[in-house]
Formats: sequence, C-alpha cells, structure tokens
Amino acid sequence: MVSIGYFLSCEEHGPRELVRQARLAEQAGFERLWISDHFHPWNDEQGQSPFVWSVIGALSEATRLPITTAVTCPTVRTHPAVIAQAAATAAVQCEGRFTLGVGSGEALNEHILGDPWPAADVRLRMLEEAVEVIRALHTGKQIDHEGEFYTVQNARIYTLPEDPVPIYFSAFGPKAARLAGRIADGFMSTKPDAETIEVFREHGGAGKPTQGGFKVCWAETEEKAVQTVHRLWPNESLPGELAQVLPAPRHFEQAASLVTPEMSRQAVPCGPDAEEHLSTLRSYVDAGFDEVYVQQIGPGQEEFFRNWAEHVLPAARGTATTLA
Repeated sequence: MVSIGYFLSCEEHGPRELVRQARLAEQAGFERLWISDHFHPWNDEQGQSPFVWSVIGALSEATRLPITTAVTCPTVRTHPAVIAQAAATAAVQCEGRFTLGVGSGEALNEHILGDPWPAADVRLRMLEEAVEVIRALHTGKQIDHEGEFYTVQNARIYTLPEDPVPIYFSAFGPKAARLAGRIADGFMSTKPDAETIEVFREHGGAGKPTQGGFKVCWAETEEKAVQTVHRLWPNESLPGELAQVLPAPRHFEQAASLVTPEMSRQAVPCGPDAEEHLSTLRSYVDAGFDEVYVQQIGPGQEEFFRNWAEHVLPAARGTATTLA
C-alpha cells in the first residue's frame, strides 16, 4: 500500500507555521513529510523562505514522522561538504528518520552568490560529484577530495547517525533518471510520469523507493480555490525549463502574468471535491510511486487536514467505500 505524506512549503509558510502543520499532518494520519529547500520563494506573494535545516531541527522535536528534503541542491549555493554535515545532523536529530532529497536546482535559489548558472548537463555532473563528496564524508573518515568541481581538505564529520543518510534524486527526464538509478538510493518527482520511473528502474533503480508529490487547494468553493492558486502558485503552469533558469521572483511574476485562472485550475485540483483530490493521488499511485506527498495551497490548513482525514485518506487506504 502506498504511504501518504504531507508536503511542507517553505516558500509559503514561516518556520513556526511549518511545525504546526507537521503536527496537524501527523494527527490527521499522514505518515511522512516532504519539506522544500529554498533561498527565495517563487514569487513575492508566497512571501516566505526560512532556512530549512533550522526548521528540520524543530520538526525533529515536534513529530515522529520521517522527513525528506524536496529538494536540496548541494552544488552551487552550498558546498556539498556543508550539506553533508547538515544532513548528518538532521538524521541524528530525527533518529534516522531523515532522507536527503537532492536535485540539480534552480537559478532562483542558486545564483545568489554571483556564481554562473551552468547548463543542465554540467549541473548533473556537479550533482554526481557532490553526492560522491557527501557519501565519503558520511563514512566518518577524514576526507581529501580534488575533483572537477569541488575541493575538500582534511574534512571529517564527527556527528553521524548510526546508518548512512539515504540520498534520493529528483529527476524529470531520462538523463537525470538514469543517473538517479545508477547512484541514488531512491527517486523523486512532482509528475505522475511512469516512463521516467521505468527509466530509473531499468538503470539500477529496481527495488529502490520512489517518492512523488503534488499540490491541491481545498476550499469551500472551486472558484475560491482557483483564485488562491492563481494568486499564490501561478508558476505551476509555467512550461519547459523556466523554473530552472529564471533568476528572481520578479521574473517568475513576469512570466506568470501570462497564466490565466483556467490554467491554474487545470494545473491543481481545486475546491471541496474529495473525489478529484483522490483521483490525482491515484494517478501517482498508478504511475508507480511508493510514497505520495500532497501540499495544501494557501489558507484553510485545518479544513484540508480534516477533509483528507475523513474522506481522502480512508478511501486511498481502502478503509472507506464511498466519499462524502
């Protein structure tokens, strides 16, 4: 049976609110957590971007749910040796219930120190080397590394969990999926794409866990939900590689000016129809994901958790025969 988790949005909520939502998620019957790792929100309307590692420390005391970063980019803004230390500490705080989800990142978050934003193929090579550095440091040995992109000298991590931190890869295309299958411990995506999962499994990922995530907006009416999605997350409708290459929230706002409310409606399940929410969840299960995470857009967190606990989660788990 698929495991269903909640997706904490650091772009939209501050640190204390994220901890509150994690408690609500656990009480509602969600089994695990995703949490985004951003320096900027996608647009100013979202309005938040707390430091994820501080939030994870608080979550480790507030909930017993497993936590995965969705996702951390360990290549440009933050050196992989620093991410290795952060992930090891998070795993100790969470008593082993922590997974480091990594990806090749977005210029939105990674260009802030003035570094050039590499092409996609270069970013994947950087990510592969970054994971090599992280895994070496997680052995607890003193590490010296002189690679194509990173240098590490006389580095040793002393605070380590009992078992190595699992590292999952976010992948949206076949090249990234092949790399994930070869060197990652699991696969992550925000699209119900069975073909990419199959590529991952064919290239070394068979038997490894897969995580997928999506957004919804539960509200009293469909119209109200569409307005909320269009105001806060119009970027969900932006095509192609824009999410990876636009450098600042204002550029996403400029691009999103072309997004209509109807486009937002098509991108995200909107309103109080539990069957629509369940149908989207099932599309991820049918694609082959072992774990599926959902994020509530906007306000109404309590109403979202109550309705999912009463209607969607029981139906997804086969403990309810009808949806109210």
